[in-house]
Amino acid sequence: MDIRQLTTFQRAATLLSFSRAAAELNYAQSSVTGQIRGLENSLGVELFERLSGRQVRLTPAGRRLLPYAERLLSLADEARGATAGPPEPSGQLVIGTMETLATYRLPPVLEYFHHRYPGLQLVLRPGSGAEVLHALRQGTVDVGLLMSAETRHRGVDSEVLGPEPLVAVTGPGHPLAGRARVGPADLRDVPVLAPESGRGHRRLLESESRGRPGAPVPLLESGTVESTKRWAAAGLGVGLLPAVAVREDVESGALVALAWRPPFEVFTQLVRRPRTSPTREMRLFAEQARAVLAEDQEAAAA
Repeated sequence: MDIRQLTTFQRAATLLSFSRAAAELNYAQSSVTGQIRGLENSLGVELFERLSGRQVRLTPAGRRLLPYAERLLSLADEARGATAGPPEPSGQLVIGTMETLATYRLPPVLEYFHHRYPGLQLVLRPGSGAEVLHALRQGTVDVGLLMSAETRHRGVDSEVLGPEPLVAVTGPGHPLAGRARVGPADLRDVPVLAPESGRGHRRLLESESRGRPGAPVPLLESGTVESTKRWAAAGLGVGLLPAVAVREDVESGALVALAWRPPFEVFTQLVRRPRTSPTREMRLFAEQARAVLAEDQEAAAA
């Protein structure tokens, strides 16, 4: 089996489109069709079912071949790196991540690579957790870093790096700011503000309030961490944010942390495509992300 044919097959199988695979690989579409046909002839099976228009889908044989193709291509990349690659990590590593992590977790990682491995360019692609997972499945990012209460995600391998404590904050003049104790019933009277992971927070908060008297906790998705903090400081509601994102604001008095903790946890996780060997650059990024998170959590605990 030819490596170029396997590469074309893997992209077409991931994108389920010969034309999109051709555009991504900078081939003519006829070249993609010819390579797929050559691979099918060498194996003696059809790998794609041609549907109406330009749509295709994998046959059972194609679905069985895909994980082997990904493993073979990963081994080919590893062999190139071990024999002919530069002595230092280089190239480009595309990372899908969420705004909170890009702002508050990744700067030390970026600084480390900037000074230690200047030949390696880290490119951040921010988005919601769902967008990061979709980009990873589509192959448009190399590795993902996200926060979620769920630790298993369809179609990807995930590694929990650690919990991300959530804190409820308000402005200093909010009626709940001076309370010695705040409960779920108090939150039913004010909007809860949450950034990009708001949909997940809504589901978990409503699950907590289910079976109790009164309406579910109202929740407003404010879009970004910064807007959530500003809305909370302005008295528009209670901001539900990772502790790392509000630490300085609470210390300065711009925000007040409430005496309440949500009844669920979220975790920072490293995610990547399954059945593929991580590159040297991916392994270095994962190691540094683990180290930075562990160091920050130790400092916060102290």
